[in-house]
Amino acid sequence: MVFSNETGTGQGQDITLAELEPGESGVINVLRSSASLKRRLNAMGLVKGTEITLDLKAPMGDPRIYSLFGYQLSLRNEDAEDILIQRRTRK
Repeated sequence: MVFSNETGTGQGQDITLAELEPGESGVINVLRSSASLKRRLNAMGLVKGTEITLDLKAPMGDPRIYSLFGYQLSLRNEDAEDILIQRRTRK
């Protein structure tokens, strides 16, 4: 699923975090989760403007391991689908 470019920078396309493939990265734009989950994700560094990279995904695709701020974070796809990012264009 592709979303409109909410940042207007034209650097890439907005997708959910769950749509990244290993090695791809993007910048967080929007958290569409409940208030309590949003607070928890914010506390882990998932805030607007943060660059995040998908490192690994489990054999069945869930969970996935992301890198941000020099540490790795494991997220379920269910939570990653509520995070909109702007994918960095591949060079």
